[in-house]
Amino acid sequence: MNYEKNARIINDDIFDLINQCFDDERSSRNNEARLNFFDTYSDYFVLTDDGSYSINSKEINNKIETLHTSTGAISEAFEKFIKPMKFDYTKNIAILDICAGLGYNSSAAIDDFLKNAENTNLTIDMVEISAATLACGLLVPSPIKAHDITRKAIERELIKENYATLELEETEIPDNIDINVYIEDARQTVQNLKDNTYDAIFLDPFSQNMAPELFSLEFFKEFRRIIKDTGIVATYTSSAPVRAGFIEADFFIGLGPIFGRKQGGTLASPSQEMLDTSLPKNDEIRIALSDVGIPFRDPGLNNSSDYILDKRTEERHAKRHTERISSAVKTPIFLAQEMDDEKLKRRVERNLAKMNIPSTTSAEARYIVEIEKNYDIKQDLENNSRNRILNMQKKLKEVKNGDYE
Repeated sequence: MNYEKNARIINDDIFDLINQCFDDERSSRNNEARLNFFDTYSDYFVLTDDGSYSINSKEINNKIETLHTSTGAISEAFEKFIKPMKFDYTKNIAILDICAGLGYNSSAAIDDFLKNAENTNLTIDMVEISAATLACGLLVPSPIKAHDITRKAIERELIKENYATLELEETEIPDNIDINVYIEDARQTVQNLKDNTYDAIFLDPFSQNMAPELFSLEFFKEFRRIIKDTGIVATYTSSAPVRAGFIEADFFIGLGPIFGRKQGGTLASPSQEMLDTSLPKNDEIRIALSDVGIPFRDPGLNNSSDYILDKRTEERHAKRHTERISSAVKTPIFLAQEMDDEKLKRRVERNLAKMNIPSTTSAEARYIVEIEKNYDIKQDLENNSRNRILNMQKKLKEVKNGDYE
């Protein structure tokens, strides 16, 4: 199976229907296939609570999900990818939109730019591996007017790639907006982008287990190279390996908005000043001390999803009880805590003993998480999630190596 087919996440049935639609357009040059597609196949689209449409994923682990939260597909774009940004619209803005999908995140960015900017320019580089997924953005009803601008850019690229034939999108792209569409593996795209270019990176793959290659340490190192010092990366996931990867790639991290999920996403920036809110305390402890905080790795930026997942599993096993505390029963979060559940306490302390930590309330345990006494939901230059995590990692190493006295 080639990488494009493996990486594509939209439902197999609608994927085939979209391809057939544009096959018909190319062969007949008749606009009816595209214009009538949504009405003909409306059952394949999912209406979300804000009136915008999503589509279903292919079956993953015997489960089918929508590409967006049921709370609202276009609302999700604004809440998770636009509101956390601190754009200075008196200056030109550049955005990299990875896994652009139906174009909602880029459309939200265009909408916000048109409402707030004067005499400045917006550049958006959209990256999506699946032509059919981008084409779906032409078939679904536009949730906001700015989406029509995105559709025009998508249509132009699909015609250039000989996927589409007809110019049916009537909205013109404003002169101060430049949209580039890349239909390719985002790992290859980022390697060809210039240093210090982007004010924002939207990272919106379907899931880390589906596409760990788009959450890897090496991918994030490319982000660190191409983002401006005051830029922000936004992603929906609260995953420990993703957050650990950002830290190892030399980013500060903070909590992203909560929308349609129980947990907030993740924001990352080269500058701590751009991030207001700390990660939850227990998240910091688990990232710092547990084997769950091992990042995804993709040396060469060319490995398969299965390879990356398997290698991370191997690394977790190798570092468990040697460099990291076992993630079983969330062991690290009990450091410096009294435990009433005796059965759970025995399990936790067996895990801790393998790292030279005698008990949850030992001097060693308190020493490792001492920095968390200074925890504050509001971050600053000294007291922030990145610094606390690195501090705890350093102290765990000291304790394990017998350097703590």
